[in-house]
Amino acid sequence: MDRSSTDRVSIALVGTRGVPARYGGFETAVEEVGRRLADRGHRVVVYCRTAPGAQEVPPAEHLGMELVHLPAARRRSLETLSHTALSVRHLLAHRTDAAIVFNAANAPLLPALRAARIPVATHVDGLEWRRAKWGPAGRRYYRVAESLAVRWSDVLIADAEGIAEYYREAFAAPTTLLTYGAPLIAPGADRLAGAGLEPGGYHLVVARFEPENHVDVIVEGYAASDAAKPLVVVGSAPYADEYTRRVHALADERVRFLGGVWDQELLDQLYAHCATYLHGHSVGGTNPSLLRAIGAGAAVTAFDVDFNREVVRDSGRFFRTPQDVARQLAAVEADPEGTRRAGERARVLARRYDWDEVADGYERLARRLAARDVPRRRPSGRRTPTDADSPAGRPGTATPTADVVPLHPPARSRPWGHDEHLPAAQQ
Repeated sequence: MDRSSTDRVSIALVGTRGVPARYGGFETAVEEVGRRLADRGHRVVVYCRTAPGAQEVPPAEHLGMELVHLPAARRRSLETLSHTALSVRHLLAHRTDAAIVFNAANAPLLPALRAARIPVATHVDGLEWRRAKWGPAGRRYYRVAESLAVRWSDVLIADAEGIAEYYREAFAAPTTLLTYGAPLIAPGADRLAGAGLEPGGYHLVVARFEPENHVDVIVEGYAASDAAKPLVVVGSAPYADEYTRRVHALADERVRFLGGVWDQELLDQLYAHCATYLHGHSVGGTNPSLLRAIGAGAAVTAFDVDFNREVVRDSGRFFRTPQDVARQLAAVEADPEGTRRAGERARVLARRYDWDEVADGYERLARRLAARDVPRRRPSGRRTPTDADSPAGRPGTATPTADVVPLHPPARSRPWGHDEHLPAAQQ
């Protein structure tokens, strides 16, 4: 569609590794949304991290987006923030109408954008400070960064109702809800034989090995079950040796660890043809791996928090303990027809997560920012204690259940970033 110059907005996307997307959900969102905004005539500038030791000249353009390549400190705790600092410095000299900063960890850099009168939205992501991998200093940093993002952003972006509810309760801060897209995929099954698998003949886990992803709970529950189908585990974590050893120690001979799978075609076939996909993530918002699973028509058994219920709704089974996992696996194998119908229902639900509609939301937001149609006064950033602050608390924690549940309504109103060693679905 032709647009006049007055319709066009120049938008900077800051704080990710950039595109082409190879790793996390943020990068996938930047690519999927950015390419659509560029197709609609907007100027989209994406800040990308240069790869250490790369010999080739990085591209200046990708799918209609302008790319700016800048280095980052190669220290795990400084990589994201150092790259974003260089990106903000460049942006101050090469202004756009609006900026979208991904990751609340970048919030200390927001005053520079505000001083330059560049309207800015911050995508706050999940509750990083609840991740077990962070020590006391990292957790304190993320909690402070949340408060700064609330105080210094013109708009906050949440990718799940549970995250939006948390910011309402903790900071009395409004958010704009913008989820991710769920690709609808039907990838065939020709790659499974090479992995020693057949359609419908295995259960699947795809996750980074971290405590809040509950891979240990799934493996322990599977080992205690009488499941006839093997459990295939995809993913790893290069900085979690102790946890990885625990997961392997809990397994029996029926569990097959594939490690990281970089072949997207094989990974899609694993999703599409599993007997059930077990999803243990608990502290993020809308998870790309879960969306990819339902888009492939996988029957889902998910850890019981509202982030996951919000996605799978009445198509899902849920667990909290190893005993729940064992019980659900028995139910899945005893009812293959019901499991097949659950997968079909999941694929229907995946249509709610459409990248074109997500891009519509980002386009509306960019126009609001460019027009400075944002509140003149922001919340103070002062935190009110919530259930998430309790030792066992998580926002949106649902009541444990061992059965298929009815439709669940949405909740009422490493470095400082993601692991760069795993593909997006394995984070």
